[in-house]
Amino acid sequence: MARAAIEEGRRIAPPSVNKPGFWTKLFRQRHLLIMSLPFMIITCIFSYVPLRGWILAFQKYSLGRGLFDSPFAGLYNFRAIFEDDQFYRVLRNTLAMNLMSLAAGFVGAIVLALMLNEVRSSLFKRVVQTITYIPHFVSWVVIANIVTLFLSPDSGLLNTILMKLHLIDEPIYYMSKGHWFWYIHTVANLFKELGWSTIVYLAVLSGLNPEHYEAADVDGASRFRKMWHISIPGILPTAILLLTMSLGWVIQSGYESQFVLGNSMVVDYSDVLDLYALRYSTQIGDYSFGMAVSMFKSVVSVILVLLVTMLAKKTQQSRLF
Repeated sequence: MARAAIEEGRRIAPPSVNKPGFWTKLFRQRHLLIMSLPFMIITCIFSYVPLRGWILAFQKYSLGRGLFDSPFAGLYNFRAIFEDDQFYRVLRNTLAMNLMSLAAGFVGAIVLALMLNEVRSSLFKRVVQTITYIPHFVSWVVIANIVTLFLSPDSGLLNTILMKLHLIDEPIYYMSKGHWFWYIHTVANLFKELGWSTIVYLAVLSGLNPEHYEAADVDGASRFRKMWHISIPGILPTAILLLTMSLGWVIQSGYESQFVLGNSMVVDYSDVLDLYALRYSTQIGDYSFGMAVSMFKSVVSVILVLLVTMLAKKTQQSRLF
């Protein structure tokens, strides 16, 4: 009886399939690898080869001696960074403005995408999309001029409206208030990038199964209920993936927006790491110090991406790898 059961189990059990090895998979996917080879070469040339410049961070670099003849300084430049009081100020400004812009843009893009998804008039939807997309293609110089004119104490639109409503007695020079600069920068960045950030979420919403919405209509669900139970869960994996990639740029703020919006009266709140590194490199001529700051930013960005990816893995959400 036992022998018959064993034979029956062997007959029913599917035959074992040997998984292909690494080289077998590589050979089968050779066409894809050949197609991706040019892009890998371009990435290496423009993204990884320039990393040899990180050597400057460990040197007392001199233009006369060059990259390989400048004296080795070890961790001197990194110690100088953390001993400089200005570093903590610009780090605070960088993190504050980027986190505020990230939060406003992340929530704003999802809300705008959900609202546009509920619009029935295709003409109105296209008009709103076009109006919100256009600022992305406008330079920060133009955006800064628009913001400055809007907030100007001399016939600025905001001051004019507030004075006509008798909410203020005299014009306010908003661009001279340091503690308001973070909020002004956040609103300006939201105005510039909101429409562009919405594109991905609209694409995801358009790809959701319409049968889910039809079933919700049969059950008598309201628009809010359909958004809450169908639309939001549908875009959540994409939103987490985009958030993960965006967090890698939290400390990589750039300097264009702060440079054109800021002025000498708000420099304590507008100065960021990129301006800090640029000032040391070009004005003071300390290229090693500027490179150390840039290297610090890159390392922190990688750590942030890894931490968020690990968190997403723990919560079973979408992740980069």
